Amino acid sequence: MQTDIQLPAGMTIPDLYSGISAAGTHPLRGELRQHEPMQRHVSWRAGGSVDYFYQPADLEDLAIFLRSWPEDKPVAMIGLGSNLLVRDGGLPGVIICLHAKLNDLVLVEQDEQGGLVYAGAGIPCAKLARFAASHHLAGAEFLAGIPGTVGGALAMNAGCYGSDTWSLVERVTTIDRRGMVCERQPEDYRIGYRHVALHETVVSGTPDIWFTGGWFRLLPGKAEASRQAVKALLTARIKTQPLGHPSAGSVFRNPPGDHAARLIEQCSLKGFRIGDAMVSTLHANFIINCGHATAAEIEAVIDTVRDTVHRKTGISLIPEVRIIGQRKGSAQ
Repeated sequence: MQTDIQLPAGMTIPDLYSGISAAGTHPLRGELRQHEPMQRHVSWRAGGSVDYFYQPADLEDLAIFLRSWPEDKPVAMIGLGSNLLVRDGGLPGVIICLHAKLNDLVLVEQDEQGGLVYAGAGIPCAKLARFAASHHLAGAEFLAGIPGTVGGALAMNAGCYGSDTWSLVERVTTIDRRGMVCERQPEDYRIGYRHVALHETVVSGTPDIWFTGGWFRLLPGKAEASRQAVKALLTARIKTQPLGHPSAGSVFRNPPGDHAARLIEQCSLKGFRIGDAMVSTLHANFIINCGHATAAEIEAVIDTVRDTVHRKTGISLIPEVRIIGQRKGSAQ
């Protein structure tokens, strides 16, 4: 167990390491930090701090933590932080980081009809794509273009180049706020474009439920062909996306029958800048951090782009990115 947390005198929340042992359960084995700057953990490299930051050792450790964390304290989960902006005022509660922690990656079965791969929520999507290719399985190549983890891809049905995550999903595992692990089927969910939600009849007891992994059904393929497809996809990304600057990937969903980038460019917003936050001149649906952008500057660019596109085209762009926390100076 490793921790650098320093709790104020007399503070008992979250006095977890000793409290769990006293309750007769296993001690925590993960790492707990206090006042962790979230700019270290989001791809925009901007934003405030979280009260507590936890990296679980594994799924069992995560379940213990969730059961023990005070019910009135907020919980959020992240992977690579590639789809997240934490406002400059930070946020209360705890952020749990699953990247490289829930990292099982297993070829469950394979025959002439294809194969089944299990990937934990902390596995980067690109790693899953490479793993599938190396085992002569096809269909997961597009995941190499998603700059996040399996957990995030499941949560938002991430996709690119005409493919999306849930087209491959056979079943998933989840964990809720009470630390209960459950296996679920695709039919338990309403699945759409960049949207996944449990049917109301499936939810019981707690609205806070997170993905911990999934089984992906893939077609038979050839390793070299899949590797070449991944290489071509990554080459296209380099040519068309501003990968040299911190960003969160595509900021807005594509509206039906159109592309957010085209609408933003049509409104002459390429290069629009507030402080160090700027609409990319290479790809208009990317907002990049040109140096030391604050979360407030990034959010202001998002708001300006959305308002301008709506005013000029009548189309309301819906953000893909999650924005959480308080603005700087607001009351906690």
